[in-house]
Amino acid sequence: MKKHFTLGVGKWYFNIRTGQQNITMSRAEKKDAVYAYLNYLELGKDCEWLGRWEGKKFSETTAPSNKAA
Repeated sequence: MKKHFTLGVGKWYFNIRTGQQNITMSRAEKKDAVYAYLNYLELGKDCEWLGRWEGKKFSETTAPSNKAA
């Protein structure tokens, strides 16, 4: 997967799949990322939780399941 931007260390990321494309969304705070991710799921979007970028890999990659996270 080729990215045309630099991932920010400590930011939370998820993808929204739209046909042939992936739109990568990021949030600085976990609660904001979880809220946005779950709202996209409620709208019926095909989403993939990536987790928190640590500089070389993603951590906390388990997708949130409710808004209380």
